[in-house]
Amino acid sequence: MSTLDIAVVGSGYMGGGIAQVLALAGHTVRIADVSGEIARANLDRLLVETQQFVDDGLFPADAVERVREHLSAAESIEDAVATADFIEEAVPEKLAIKHETLRRITAAARPDAVTGSNTSTILIESLAEAVTGPERFLGVHFSNPAPFIPGVELIPHPTTGDHAVQVAEAVVAATGKQSARVKDSTGFVLNRLQYALFEEATKIADEGIATPDDIDTIVRTTFGFRLPFFGPFAIADMAGLDVYAFCFESLQTRWPERFATPSSLQQHVDAGELGTKSGAGYLQVPADRTPELVAYRNRAYVAMQKLLDELGPAPIH
Repeated sequence: MSTLDIAVVGSGYMGGGIAQVLALAGHTVRIADVSGEIARANLDRLLVETQQFVDDGLFPADAVERVREHLSAAESIEDAVATADFIEEAVPEKLAIKHETLRRITAAARPDAVTGSNTSTILIESLAEAVTGPERFLGVHFSNPAPFIPGVELIPHPTTGDHAVQVAEAVVAATGKQSARVKDSTGFVLNRLQYALFEEATKIADEGIATPDDIDTIVRTTFGFRLPFFGPFAIADMAGLDVYAFCFESLQTRWPERFATPSSLQQHVDAGELGTKSGAGYLQVPADRTPELVAYRNRAYVAMQKLLDELGPAPIH
């Protein structure tokens, strides 16, 4: 896509990281905060961080020059958004603060500007109540740390127009990240899954079945090891949906409601759609592609282990 005029409102840790990657993508980016002084201080911080990322080999060698060329601090929210094609709101996760900020943004922005919110928890439809032109508003949820996490949730609310979604997809794609469209629902996808895992992990620890450290080790070295390459549906398809159904039955001997067999899983099993071994499942991978998929999986896991060996353990202990 051609470069855009972009404003990021909220220049702290998340907003600043988002502004960094947008500036590196070649867009003209202005950051704004509660004052011009804070925005300028955060711009200075972002330039220092960018140099550190270059020194660490995480950003390209010319990243500081590119960020300095494309990123600037505005005196006010209104100044930042006045000419923007796309605006990303990244202020604290409080409904009142976001409403006030979004009112200011859409009052000062061009009538055709698209606005995204980086909220991770608040329903987009609730935020849209404060927006002029809600058809040009949606959730654009980057993850922490924004410069390095490659996935972005795009969350239209019921009246978001197709054009707004397409603009957001193009903005994300220009940064080299991947976006996924998600319906407006509490927790969206990322945090609904993330907090479900955390809840179960805390229950296991609280029951004394394993320590937090051992639970983390199991997650990192088993199913978590697969997750950079495959999501839960691909993993289930490769394991066998009939196997998953049997495991749910076993879990139900203690937790019949909490681990009730998902209806879609049972439907697949009843239909003989058992995953890759039958050529049909959640992702409908043809059976004749299974050898290629298995070969990719094996290469991926070996490469991941080599990377972990190279990096060494995380400095937690």
